[in-house]
Amino acid sequence: MLIGYARTSTIEQRAGLEAQERDLKAQGVDRLFGEQTSSVGARDKLEDALDFAREGDTLVVTKLDRLARSVGDLTAIVKRLEAKGVSLRILGLGLDTATPTGKLMLNLLGSIAQFEREVMLERQREGIAKAKAEGRYKGRKPTAMEKRADVVRLAGEGMTREAIAAQLEIGVASVYRALREQTAS
Repeated sequence: MLIGYARTSTIEQRAGLEAQERDLKAQGVDRLFGEQTSSVGARDKLEDALDFAREGDTLVVTKLDRLARSVGDLTAIVKRLEAKGVSLRILGLGLDTATPTGKLMLNLLGSIAQFEREVMLERQREGIAKAKAEGRYKGRKPTAMEKRADVVRLAGEGMTREAIAAQLEIGVASVYRALREQTAS
């Protein structure tokens, strides 16, 4: 059975998710798991896909970066798949771990992808440092604190911190921070 997995990092990337799903269906994927979550966040649908896979199945993704965060993450995923007798196919690379060459290429490309990401992050940090030094970088606008009044109101109505965070779509830590700053005022 071919099992597809598609992921984009944000909800705004809906078209990207739809394109991945289209490409996976064109490959004849029997079961498709898709999600919109950051690669650093929980990837519940990936876990579902890995749990669903059985011996002889193939997990299919469009690109390597849709599957793994790093070489270590890729290695862990591949080990889980191999332990179950499941192969991995990456469409954008024409790679299939059902072959020895595919396994070799996957490890090489995973290392290159991690190197590229680390170089990109290093350049980004350098650019931010330069912009800060020139007074041009202000950082991200603190959106959670704009909702402080709503946090205080909902807490006053007896809602739990977790429920407030879910309703306002902010982090629980932001709820605690807003309430702490309100009491300090």
